[in-house]
Amino acid sequence: MNHKSTRVRLAALAGAAVLALSACGQGGGGSDALVIGSLLPQTGSLAFLGPPEIAGVDLAIKEINEAGGVLGNDVKVEHADSSDADNAQVSQQSVTELKSKGVHAIIGAASSAVTRLVVDDITNSEILQVSPANTATDLSGKHPFFFRTAPSDLLQGAALGNLMLGDGHSNIGVLVFNEDYGTSLRDVLKSTVEAAGATITYGNPGEEFDPQSSSFADPVTAVLATNPDAIAVIAFDQTKTIVRELVSRGFSGADLYFVDGNLSDYSADFEAGTLEGAQGTLPGAFPDEAFQARLKGVNPDLADFSYAAESYDAVMLVALAAVKAESVVGKDIQAQVAAVSGANGGESCTGFKECADLIKDGKEIDYDAKSGAGPFNENNDPSSAFIGIYQYNNDNTYTWIKAVEGEL
Repeated sequence: MNHKSTRVRLAALAGAAVLALSACGQGGGGSDALVIGSLLPQTGSLAFLGPPEIAGVDLAIKEINEAGGVLGNDVKVEHADSSDADNAQVSQQSVTELKSKGVHAIIGAASSAVTRLVVDDITNSEILQVSPANTATDLSGKHPFFFRTAPSDLLQGAALGNLMLGDGHSNIGVLVFNEDYGTSLRDVLKSTVEAAGATITYGNPGEEFDPQSSSFADPVTAVLATNPDAIAVIAFDQTKTIVRELVSRGFSGADLYFVDGNLSDYSADFEAGTLEGAQGTLPGAFPDEAFQARLKGVNPDLADFSYAAESYDAVMLVALAAVKAESVVGKDIQAQVAAVSGANGGESCTGFKECADLIKDGKEIDYDAKSGAGPFNENNDPSSAFIGIYQYNNDNTYTWIKAVEGEL
């Protein structure tokens, strides 16, 4: 296993909710305790991301409260389901519910498409929204109250392209669904490989597949007709059907590449060896064993750690911003989030207690993100971040190989 890092640079219900908010003030201002809501997938095509993300939130809340809480009060958490963009009513109803409970900040959504459905409702209410997993490029600078602890696809798309090029592939097929997350990631992958003289044989603009289709035989036929030496699959649950179709046509699973939306444990889905040698990318530094153990302390059944660190960081940053603001009002927290991330410089610190003590001493801080992300930039994105490279084993589970770091 190669553990080196490579650095790259890249350039009436609704009415009732409104009345409830008016009564308590914007951003949940009527509560003395900081109330954090989570809007993360418990159902839908990204439900596999829910357990590690929720564990990250719960671990951060636990550690903050063990350290004395925020402004003398325990932080409260309210969990709600985001589902996915195909079940839009779920996230919208969840946001209404969270607002009625007076949350000051919402961690989520995981899906960029879901965030687009609810971001205006959240941020226009002066409730801070921090996504641990949104990567779509068009969300950069979306709203002053919207932040994310995961990097945009400008980083992941380039990392994926460089990975495929580094493996010697020059004729690359892409099976990408017609969804903004997929097409934005594809666009960066395409520009990266073409800049190096390689070719996207299939999966160019206009060659996306319908994510709601019951069969993916046609796009599989089309991509194989171009004789690619590797295929990137940019999809969600559709991946299981696509892999079976590709392998049945004789394409080697070792020449498949996945992304964060489908880098998953497939041990129960495919015969042993199906994906052996396949690779994938996932934003964020790989969690060390100590952090994994802490996460399992709040969820002993946790088997995957995707975006757990980013979720943990999101809660920590919100809580530290409230300490610095000496307030749990949404607009006051928003004004300090970038500062506690290290955007103004400051003394490096790890964990809530160490960082909060420095703030109370009147010092500027630079929170050491568990995900490895850098301070927020002017677009409320991480100014730098890691992209993990993973490889599949014979049992169709994946192992961390290395990380690349990029700057925005």
